[in-house]
Amino acid sequence: MILELQFKIKNNPNYQKYIRENSYWYKILNRSPEMFKTFEEEVKHNYRLKFADRVGDTLKTIEMIQNVLSTLK
Repeated sequence: MILELQFKIKNNPNYQKYIRENSYWYKILNRSPEMFKTFEEEVKHNYRLKFADRVGDTLKTIEMIQNVLSTLK
């Protein structure tokens, strides 16, 4: 694997965790480093790190708080 990708993976704990859980990515990134974008997208998808996921989680939290407050009234 090229050194640049190794540094990117080492500096991001989510990348480290994901590549350890899904070791087939070692082989893919060794053979074709241009697949790193796909790797990043897969990590974001599986760990729900996309902007839409964050907004959805925030909306769920707000809805839960509203439900609790309406129950307390």
